[in-house]
Amino acid sequence: MTASGPRIALLGFSIECNRFAPPATQRDFDTRCWLAGEAIVADARGPAPKALGEMPGFVAGMDAAGPWQPRPILLAMAEPNGPVEQPVFDRMMATWRAGLEALRGEVEGAYAVLHGAGLATALDDPEGALQALVREVLGDIPFVCSYDLHANVSDAMVRDCDAFVGYRTNPHLDMRERGAESAQLLRRLLAGEKAHRALVRLPIVAPTVSMLTAAGPYAEVIDLGQELAALDPAIWNVSVMGGFAYGDTPFNGMAVVVTAADQESADSMAERLARAAWARRDRFVAELTPLRVATRRAKDSPVPLAFADVADNPGGGGRGNTMHILASFLAAGVEGCLMGVIHDPMLAGEAHRLGVGARFTARFNRPQGTLTAEDEFSRPLEAEAEVVALSDGRVTGRRGIFAGTAMTLGATAALRLGGITVVVISIRTQCADPAFLEHLGLDIGAARCVVVKSRGHFRGGFDEFFTPDRIVEVDAPGLTSPILTRFAWTKLPRPVLPIDPDAHWSPAR
Repeated sequence: MTASGPRIALLGFSIECNRFAPPATQRDFDTRCWLAGEAIVADARGPAPKALGEMPGFVAGMDAAGPWQPRPILLAMAEPNGPVEQPVFDRMMATWRAGLEALRGEVEGAYAVLHGAGLATALDDPEGALQALVREVLGDIPFVCSYDLHANVSDAMVRDCDAFVGYRTNPHLDMRERGAESAQLLRRLLAGEKAHRALVRLPIVAPTVSMLTAAGPYAEVIDLGQELAALDPAIWNVSVMGGFAYGDTPFNGMAVVVTAADQESADSMAERLARAAWARRDRFVAELTPLRVATRRAKDSPVPLAFADVADNPGGGGRGNTMHILASFLAAGVEGCLMGVIHDPMLAGEAHRLGVGARFTARFNRPQGTLTAEDEFSRPLEAEAEVVALSDGRVTGRRGIFAGTAMTLGATAALRLGGITVVVISIRTQCADPAFLEHLGLDIGAARCVVVKSRGHFRGGFDEFFTPDRIVEVDAPGLTSPILTRFAWTKLPRPVLPIDPDAHWSPAR
C-alpha cells in the first residue's frame, strides 16, 4: 500500500437476463452504460451519472474514508434483456482479463458491481465467471462484490469474493448506500480483518410481485435479518436475495448470504433466516387483477389509479410494447388516462417527422429490430392519433431507481388516442420515473389513471401520486408474467414453489 492510499481495481457487469427474451447485443450496453478506464470514476463523481448508484456510492464512500487510488477497468450495464450474445460477453471477459493482468501485483483490493441475474447465450453464470477471473489474476486480495437483490446466487458468486453485499429495497432505492457499504467493508478487509461467508438456497422461486420490501413476507425476512445483524457484532452483512425467476438457471431460488467475522456466525445466521423465509413460503404468490376488471375500474373509479402492466416490464426483459391494456382501455372508452412508456422506435420516428399537432393513423408494432409479425405478445394495433408533444428523450431521473441518473429514451412522442395519451420511446426502458412523462408537459396529478409498463420500480417513482391501495397490478400476457406456470422452464431446479406444491426443504443443521 502506498502513501496515497490503497490501489483498488474497479469493474462491473450489470444486466438482468430473461431466458425467454431476445439476446442482448453490444448496442444494448453502448446505449445504456459502457464506461472504460477513467471514465468510470469521472462518471461516478459527476452530477448525473450514467451508471446506477452502486459505483457512485462506492467511490464516494472510499473518498470519504481517506486517500485511495482507483484503478478502473470496465463497467458494462444494460437494460434487462435476453442472454448476452456470447461473443459480446467473451470480448468483455478479454477486456477485463487484460485490465486485471496489467494490475497484477499493483493493487491491494478490488470492487465489482454485479447484478447476479446475468446470462450469456452459452453461460448460466457470467458473474461467477468474472469473479473467478478476478481471483485467478489478482489472487487472494480483498475483493468485495455488490449485487441486485434479484440475483440468482451461484456457489461461485459466494466463493470468489470476501464480502457479499445485496440490495435491501425493492423498488431499489438503496443502491448508492450499498455501494458505500461495500467501500466500508473493503476498508475493513484492507485493515487486516477477515470475513467468512455462508449461503443457504431455498426451493422458492418467488413471483416478482411478491418481493416488495415495504410490507409482505419478503420484507419481513429482510427486516428480521437487519434486526438480528444489529445485535451481533460478528455479522458484517446479511443479504436476502429474492432471485429472478425468468433467468431459468440451475441455481434459481431465494438465497440467504451472510458475511461474518467467523464461519459459525455466518452459518447460524443464514440458516435462521432461511427458516424464516421457508415459514412464509405459502405467501410468495402473485395476486393480479384480471384485465376486464382493471378496465372497469379505470372507467368507474372515483379516485385516480395506477395500473401496472407487470407482464410486459422492460425492467425484467419485457419488450415494453404489448397492446393488451391499451386495446382494452380504448375499446371501453377510458378517459383522462396517461400510458407509458411504449417502446416503438418506428412510431416515435414517424411522429417526429409529422410534428406536433399532426393527426395520423398510429400503427403500433410494425416489424422492426427483433420484432417480427409472428411475435407471440407484441401484436399490432392501429388507432387515430394526434401528436401532442415531442422530445429527444434526454432526461435526468427525478425519483426512485433512476433519481439523479442521466437517462436516454431516444426520440420520444406523446400521442393522444381518444381519452388516452400514450408516451412512445425509441430506447426500451421501464416507466419507473415520473420524469419520463413530465418532461413532455404531461400532468400526472391531473390524470384519472396512469398505466405504467413496470413491475415494481414505478412504486419508488410514482409514490407521490399513488399510495399502495391505489395501485392495480394487471394480469395480461407477456414475457414477465408473474404467473410462472405460463413458462416452459428448462433449467429451473424442480420442484420449486410456487410452481410445484410438493417442493420441500430441510435445514442442513
